[in-house]
Formats: sequence, structure tokens, C-alpha cells
Amino acid sequence: MKKIQMVDLKSQYDKIAAMVNTSIQEVLDNTAYINGPQVHQFQKSLEDYLGVKHVIPCANGTDALQIAMMGLGLKPGDEVITADFTFAATVEVIALLQLTPVLVDVDVDSMNISLEKIKAAITPKTKAIVPVHLFGRAANMDAIMELAAAHNLYVIEDNAQAIGADYVSSKGTKTKVGTIGHVGATSFFPSKNLGCYGDGGAIFTNDDALAHIIRGIVNHGMYERYHHDVVGVNSRLDSVQAAVLNAKLPFLNDYNTARRLAASKYNAALSAHANIITPSFDANENNHVFHQYTLRIIGKDRNGLMQHLLDKGIPCAIYYPIPLHSQKAYADVRYKEEDFPVTNQLVQEVISLPMHTELDDEQIQFITDSVLEFLNQ
Repeated sequence: MKKIQMVDLKSQYDKIAAMVNTSIQEVLDNTAYINGPQVHQFQKSLEDYLGVKHVIPCANGTDALQIAMMGLGLKPGDEVITADFTFAATVEVIALLQLTPVLVDVDVDSMNISLEKIKAAITPKTKAIVPVHLFGRAANMDAIMELAAAHNLYVIEDNAQAIGADYVSSKGTKTKVGTIGHVGATSFFPSKNLGCYGDGGAIFTNDDALAHIIRGIVNHGMYERYHHDVVGVNSRLDSVQAAVLNAKLPFLNDYNTARRLAASKYNAALSAHANIITPSFDANENNHVFHQYTLRIIGKDRNGLMQHLLDKGIPCAIYYPIPLHSQKAYADVRYKEEDFPVTNQLVQEVISLPMHTELDDEQIQFITDSVLEFLNQ
């Protein structure tokens, strides 16, 4: 059996090596390393793929979130509501901009931000909501957009984990996540469903005026060289990373399909066990693209299972072991433990198994047999 990886980027690269190498060589030949033709090509291709008017590439996913908030003109002290159960980058940028983070609990089934908790957290100072499409599963965007409209709030989608996922609205229409809110942000970190070979990110919007502002922000506030019209940052997707993404974007649907197939096989082997809650998803819809495959372990030793898997050479991880409200950097007297029962439960239960495009049946069988071996002891 081939060695099991949490993310097998080498095997993925081997299949598309000629295309990646040719694309990178074009950059080396034209020496346009910053804002070169490959960046413009990727921007246009991603706009077409997502069905969004504007894609603004940038240096990484965290910058994408920060720049999206800067573009909206949020001011220090403005409150921004987001999920307690997610990676720190989501709240980090809120704090960096001297906005006021408002962390709320998540739904136990989807692990995405709770609509009821958003409603309860809205105050006159609230200016934006940041739903995270956690682990690749689309959040409830119909309800979030309706709530935001009722309170005149911005919606900033954190789409770092769900590029390519569809959101099926209550009317039956399909829209790519990240393009539904006022602005969306994503990451092209190497392990993402669409990852480059370094850091990279992008911002999405259908708002022409907002896109114009953001294009200035990512480039030192310049629209014309040495004319600084807005306060900006230096955050550009370099041409080599764009070259990699150009080679990989045509395969994104295939990559997401492979992840969903692997998730289906995991579920088939594990979902009947009394101590396991597997992630739910609609086999006929692309609403979950499985950036992570995350189980919940009920009534058994989750940490013991993790060590058992590691001892057998099976990589696994806990996303996330500490709630944001308990992190030293984001602790606040406003937060009470009783406000976060679901998050506090999830951090004790979740474990993520290997998930990538190259998983084969033999590996999945070995992984699931090893999980059941421990739980059946």
C-alpha cells in the first residue's frame, strides 16, 4: 500500500506535471514575475468558473479577508459577527483592523455558524457578518443574506475551505459559494482544494465600485503608478503561483468529485457505528467539497483514537482543538462558556481523517478498519 498522506500533493502533481512545468516555464521565459500575463489569465478564468464579475488576486487568504473588510470601509469599533469554531485567520483580521469581533456558536450538524446565534448577537454597532464555509460545506446563505438585508449588514464570505462548492438556494438556483455575499475571500494555500505551490489568495465580488476600491488596496492604494488614492497594502499573487493555478483550475471539479467520492466511501464504512457521527451531505449536490473529512467521536476516547491512528502510520488532525473565545489573543469578558455549548462540545469530539484527491480504496479500507478496530475494543 502506498504511504498514506494527510494531503498527497506529490501524487497530484505527478499527474499534471507537464502542464504545471510548462506554465511555470512561461513565467521564467517572460520574466514578468509580478502581475504578469499568468495572473490576468487566472483572474479571468476564475471569474468565468465562479460566475462572478470580479476576481482580485492577492498574496494569501488572510490578506483576502482583511482587504475585503478594508474595501467595505469598516471603522474601528464596528462589530463583526463570525463563528467561534474556525481557524484564527477569520477573527485575526477583524482584530488587526481594530474592529470588534463578536464570536458566536455554530450548529452541531453542519458545524457552520448558527443563524439563531447571529440574530441574538446583532446590536446597533453590528456592521458585518462573516460566515465560514467550514471544511468545505456551504453555510446557510439564504437565511444569512435575508437577515443581513433586514439589518443593513455586509456579508463577507470566508471561502478559504470551499472553493468550487455550490449553494442551492431555496428557489433551486445554484451559485458558487464565495460569490453570494457582498464580498468573498479565499485561500490558495497548497493543501486547499485549489492550491498553489506557495501562498496565494483572492477576493470575489459582483459590486463594480467595491472591486475598484479593492484593486487599489492590494497594490499600495495605487490605480496609477505613484498616485496613492487610498490607504493600501502590498498583497499581490505572484506570477509563478498564478501559473500553477492556471494549470490546476481546469481540474478543480474533478478534484472536488474525487474528495466527495472518498467521503462517500468513508461514510459507507463508518456511519453505522454507534460512536461515530459522519459528515452529512447530499450525494446529488455539490454543496460539500470536503476540504476536510471530519468525524465526531461520541462516548469514546477521541484522543486515544488519534494516537492509535498515528501509531499505525495514518495521519490525522483535530480541527480545531481550542475555541477562538478561549484563545489568549481573543479572550474577552463578553464571552461566557455557556454561550458556546456546541463549539465546546465539538472541540472534544472532532477528528479529521486523510482527505485529498489521490486516496485509493486500499488506503480508505485500511484507515476505516483502523478506526473501527480502536472503537470496537
